[in-house]
Amino acid sequence: MFEAAEVGRKISKSDYKAQVPQLRSELLAVQQELRQASFPVIVLFAGVDTAGKGETANLLNEWMDPRWIVTRGYTDPSGEERERPRLWRYWRDLPPRGRLAMFLSAWYSSPVRDRVAGRIATAEFDSLLDQIAAFERALTDDGAIVVKFWMHLSKKAQKQRLKSFEQDPLQQWRVTKTQWKHWAMFNKFVSAADRAIRRTSTDSAPWHIVEGEDERYRTIVVATELRDAIRRGLERSAGASRRAHGARRKVRADGPVRAIRRIEREFNVLDNLDLSQKLDDDEFDRELAEQQARINVLQRRAGKKCVSTIIVFEGWDAAGKGGAIRRVTGSLDARDYQVIPIAAPTDEERSRHYLWRFWRHLSRAGRITIFDRSWYGRVLVERVEGFATEAEYMRAFGEITHFEEQLVSDGILLLKFWIHISKDEQLRRFRERSHTSYKQWKITDEDWRNRKRWPDYTIAVNDMVARTSTQIAPWTLVEGNDKNFARIKVLRTVADRLDERLKK
Repeated sequence: MFEAAEVGRKISKSDYKAQVPQLRSELLAVQQELRQASFPVIVLFAGVDTAGKGETANLLNEWMDPRWIVTRGYTDPSGEERERPRLWRYWRDLPPRGRLAMFLSAWYSSPVRDRVAGRIATAEFDSLLDQIAAFERALTDDGAIVVKFWMHLSKKAQKQRLKSFEQDPLQQWRVTKTQWKHWAMFNKFVSAADRAIRRTSTDSAPWHIVEGEDERYRTIVVATELRDAIRRGLERSAGASRRAHGARRKVRADGPVRAIRRIEREFNVLDNLDLSQKLDDDEFDRELAEQQARINVLQRRAGKKCVSTIIVFEGWDAAGKGGAIRRVTGSLDARDYQVIPIAAPTDEERSRHYLWRFWRHLSRAGRITIFDRSWYGRVLVERVEGFATEAEYMRAFGEITHFEEQLVSDGILLLKFWIHISKDEQLRRFRERSHTSYKQWKITDEDWRNRKRWPDYTIAVNDMVARTSTQIAPWTLVEGNDKNFARIKVLRTVADRLDERLKK
């Protein structure tokens, strides 16, 4: 694969000087257009040591307006980063729409180095590469432009460059023992890189292999490809806007489609729940004390073993999510948990992939994170209210299951609760809130508006459970008409699953 990047391509000094002014102007022009665009541009620099990754990134910052560029270089993960899934630090650093980010030694670096060092086998290496490909696909499906450069040198050229730096007193700082160690394993690095590039070079995020021996050549190649990638993104975005504008005619469902939707509303997974189940107050008090004590002991053990827990609560308005959460946190030390209430996204959150705001809230190892509503808003409220297109919410099922797979594979215990109540019970609770002074803040016009979409939400919930209740992250459906029963079921499930996880 790399032979074509070892032929000694060069650009003369005169040709370089002739091309640079126009290229710089064009880069600045597309960067200004990008600022108004609905997508970010993410540039990855990877490759062999001393092939010019850092120098090229620095030059692009010089040629373009650095105020609108995010530049990140990654080294070995810190202790804080090791306590979270591998991709957490990259999700955290994703740029908002309209911005350009340059990442050096990012998500490909550690898998390649681990494979070369023999710390992971080929199967695990391929699994990590598949995770990366899915990550990049989620970004590009959301509109991001991902441009990946592998900066390459032949083994001979790399040795010459390392020796040249060593002999220059002003450049000696560039050479380390690690780089010479990497050079000694050059063939292993190239083999691992070849596998990584072949497995992750996709139509939406292709690799560009750039010969790095001549500084002028690599600069022109990278700058030109970046300019063209941004241009293509701008053209695609404009075309998509025109198509969306022209496609806003309402499509009528034919007879069979209407019949299927009626059946989905009338026969769904929620119908199997027995909402008549109850607990009297005395039994509730006994169970509450017992299950909270269990959770407290188990969580202290989990903290010592660095086992994290994420608990997701979804359910109808007034189903009792808040009350269940308070019974869980009532058994915990306040230093060991955080509750994340999810409302409509802020401008900062809206400017990034919808999963970004959930990645950023993942806690350190050994703690509990509770989401009061979650990433499932994409396939529930955003679907029903039309904030997400059919293509977006259908794609989200796969993105969500992949996200959860990464959490669980990192050792996190993931619990998901849907608290279900009947429509009549919801109405009773709405009226009670309206007439109770200290509960009136809980009821809003939006709650009444959502209630009118009950049939549509029923279909959405059924789809959510069917498509995202996996073996590693199943849904627990909670019968919620009786609050005592619902709260104890939640507490007992948390305790049982945490106990099961700690025994593994």
